Formats: sequence, C-alpha cells, structure tokens
Amino acid sequence: MIRRLQNRIAESRMALPVTLTYLAAFMVIQVLLGHDTWLQMALLAVSSVLMAELNNANALIRIYSRMVSCSFIVMTTAANFLLSSTNAGWAQMGLIVFFIFLLHAYQDGRATGWVFYAFATLSLASIPFVHILYLVPLLWIILATNIMALSPRTFLASLLGLMVPYWFIGAYAIVFQHLDWLSSHFAALAHPGNVFDLTVIDDHQALTFIFLMILAALGSVHFLMFSYQDKIRTRMIYEMFITLSFCCLLMMLVFPTLFNGFMSLAIVVIAPLIGHFLALTHSRVSNIAFFVIIAVALLLTIYNLL
Repeated sequence: MIRRLQNRIAESRMALPVTLTYLAAFMVIQVLLGHDTWLQMALLAVSSVLMAELNNANALIRIYSRMVSCSFIVMTTAANFLLSSTNAGWAQMGLIVFFIFLLHAYQDGRATGWVFYAFATLSLASIPFVHILYLVPLLWIILATNIMALSPRTFLASLLGLMVPYWFIGAYAIVFQHLDWLSSHFAALAHPGNVFDLTVIDDHQALTFIFLMILAALGSVHFLMFSYQDKIRTRMIYEMFITLSFCCLLMMLVFPTLFNGFMSLAIVVIAPLIGHFLALTHSRVSNIAFFVIIAVALLLTIYNLL
C-alpha cells in the first residue's frame, strides 16, 4: 500500500493543531473585518473538540486520524455566513452531543438513560433552532434500525427527553408571562416558509451547498464501496450519517428559508463521511482530490468572507 502525502497528513498528530491554527487565523480575520463573532467561534472550537470525542469513542476511522474534526472545522469556516448568528453553533453542538449519548445505547433496548440524555440534548438544540425537531421521526427510525435500541422503554425515554427542557421553559414563561414566545416558538414548526422557493438562496449559499453535496456524495460512495473493511457497528453508524446528510441537504432545498440551520446540521454528519474518505484512501486520484478539496474550501472561505 502506497503512503501518499495525503495519508501522511491525514495520519499526522499535527493535523488537528494545524487546523486549529487555521481556525485561529480565521478568527483574527473575522475581527479585522469588524465581525463580532467571538461566541460563534468559541462554539465552533468546543464543537470541534466534541467531534474528536465522537470519533475517538466510536472508532469512526479505524486508524489514528483527526480528519473528522479537521473536516468539520474546514467546512464550517468555508460556510462562514453561518457565523452571523449563534443559532447554528448551538444547533451543531447539540447534534454532536446527541450522537455521543445515542451511540452509547447501541444494541441496548434498556439504555433508557442514554436515550433520555440524547433526546434532551436534541430538545435543548431546538431552543435556538426549533426546526431540528423535524428530524425526530427519522431519528426514531434510526434508533430502531441502526442503533437497534428501540423499545417501549427507550421510546418513552426519548419523549421524556424531548419534553423536559420545555417543562422548565414553560414554567419560566408562566412566571414571567412570556407565553407568547412559547406559542410562537412551536408555531414556527407549522410555518417553515415557502416550499422550493430557491430565490431566497444567494450565490454564497448555493456554491457552499454544491460543495457540501459533492463531499457528501464522495464520502458516501467511498464508504458504501469499502464498508466491508469496517466493523458492523461502524457500518451502522455511517449509514446513519449518510441518511441524515442527504435528509439535511434535501430539507435545505425543500425549505430554503431554513437553509442555514440545516446546513449547520449537514456539516456535522458530512464531516465523518469525508473524513473517512480522506483518511482511508490511498490512490493517486484520491491524493489529487485531497488537495483539490483543500483548495476549493480555502477559495470558498475567502469568497464567503467578501
């Protein structure tokens, strides 16, 4: 097996520190451009560490590699228009923690605690981005088919997890008379905006969408072709990521007014797919693709900053 420059970079212990340095430089540029995004960048940094934990705890890549976290950072900085609000950052962090908890329940129909924590985290993520709740029915299916942990007990635990954060919010709303916020918050679920109204998507969003779609397709095809080399548990996890990535991409097209929110979620589930591709391919074509992806990401980052 030929070790190309791509593989030396992907397996290097310096890959993540260098990417974090790139993130720090990006942060400085944001400040120089007058963008007040300190909290957003802090959320991105914490989410990057959580992505590393997700990778380590579940052996998403069967060799030592930090490509999952690096891919997450590079894609998020490329889609830097997401940093105009903290909502995307909170939603990303919530989804990552959701996966960390949920995967502890693998093949355990009695793992009510882990399922409760997972869905409670998802519920917390729905506070800044309520439309993440659109994914709940699909996540229940995944809990049954990929995590293989759906039972009456875990289903009830998921419902309880979804409700608990809003119990506290509801109590706060009653005490301080903010019931109008609570009603409008959930009313947004019934009014996601015009369907397929692509006129609201600008050039920056469109180009970033195409970039993410290509990465998702590339990572998905590679994994499906070589999934026999991974353990069954890893295959189940990646099939979950593939399903959710294309679901999020589809939601971005169906409900363009929710474009940024679902793009932030798509980045979370695409990162392991493209990270797997970058770390475990060894061909001449993949070596070229590695550097093309880096170059396109850098150009897209600059373009979206302008």
